[in-house]
Amino acid sequence: MPTKLEKNSFQRRLYPLALGFCALLTLLALLLDSPARIWTGLGTILTSQSVLITDYIALAGPGAALLNSVLVVLSSLLVLRLSKAPLNGSTLSTLGLMAGFSLFGKNFFNIWPILLGSFLSAKARHVPFSSCANAGLMASTLGPLVSFVCFSQSHPYHPVLGLLLGVLIGFVVPPLSLGAFQMQRGMNLYNIGFTCGLTAMVLMPVLHASGIDPVPISIWSPEYTRPLGIFVSGLCLLCLAAGFFFSGKPSRQVWTAFRSLLKSSGQAPCDFLASYGGGAVLVNMGLNGLLCLGYLLLIGGDISGPTLGCILTVMGFSAAGKHPRNILPIMAGVALGGATMGWNVTDPASQMAALFGTTLAPIPGCFGVPAGILAGFLHGSVVLRTGGVVGGVNLYNNGFAGGLVALFLTPILSAFLSPKKDP
Repeated sequence: MPTKLEKNSFQRRLYPLALGFCALLTLLALLLDSPARIWTGLGTILTSQSVLITDYIALAGPGAALLNSVLVVLSSLLVLRLSKAPLNGSTLSTLGLMAGFSLFGKNFFNIWPILLGSFLSAKARHVPFSSCANAGLMASTLGPLVSFVCFSQSHPYHPVLGLLLGVLIGFVVPPLSLGAFQMQRGMNLYNIGFTCGLTAMVLMPVLHASGIDPVPISIWSPEYTRPLGIFVSGLCLLCLAAGFFFSGKPSRQVWTAFRSLLKSSGQAPCDFLASYGGGAVLVNMGLNGLLCLGYLLLIGGDISGPTLGCILTVMGFSAAGKHPRNILPIMAGVALGGATMGWNVTDPASQMAALFGTTLAPIPGCFGVPAGILAGFLHGSVVLRTGGVVGGVNLYNNGFAGGLVALFLTPILSAFLSPKKDP
């Protein structure tokens, strides 16, 4: 168990570490693209419809996609800093999620109306914005709805409507997420994804009746698999090295803490940073990232904008519920579904399902490996159907599908199995 001094020490390093990550992304962007192409591509991203699956690397080039990720992460850091939100495992998971999804749907334009809405929601409910800053950032999963309404409609009032929709989304999602969390019993780590899926299911019929009808698309590029794979490998090795040698604790102590972390179920709310310390979390991030990369290479998948986003998200949630022992059964279950059902594990949506499906990591953590494989098996089929229901505007489609699987499976498992208690 880390001491208060150790936790505060790592928290002070969190912003510099995040800025260092942004510097790495910027360097990679300049290595893969010219400044002129990056600038032009960024404009393309900011005015795109951004519905699933829009790989910003395929749409505008790797440099522009990576720079957009940098801008979104810096914006997130600014929001967290100004709101004085507590720095914990949720902070790391939020930053990983924002970095990842800004490679295929979130951008520097479509997140701000939603953030404004979450700020107004906090004021209306008389709660500090710091208590819902993470939820507001995560609610930008519905950013594609803002972009679609603003940029795909011909009527002059549609840009205003798109911005107002963003504010409305940000206003309702934080309080709605509290009730949704109770429904899922902490078995779906992407609670906001489930919440925003419900929100989109309510909004989409109204928009459809108004003639606004987004549909899912598929823009995907495997062209940069090699350089992005090298980047991910290097990033994961940096996390491992930082965890063992630069966390301010002896390597043996970090390893002991990490082994204790592996015994956690991962059931939300879960803060590995507070429970096991920064060193163990960094080691967990590095190993989880390598496992995701290894899975993609094993099945012959791609390192594209969306799958790189998957890896960064899993690494972020390595501070809030995910570890090798509870994500591998989910990935195995999705792969089993691909081998036995009528879909291919190398299809873009299936690759994302295997990595994002680890939102259900608490299920194997609580109920064992067979339950995790079953959850992954079900998730792989469910998630391939839910995206069309909301027109591809909910980027956390796996969180929505994961919530449905958790709602279905958890009561059944609880009736026959005793959930594991965390140490």
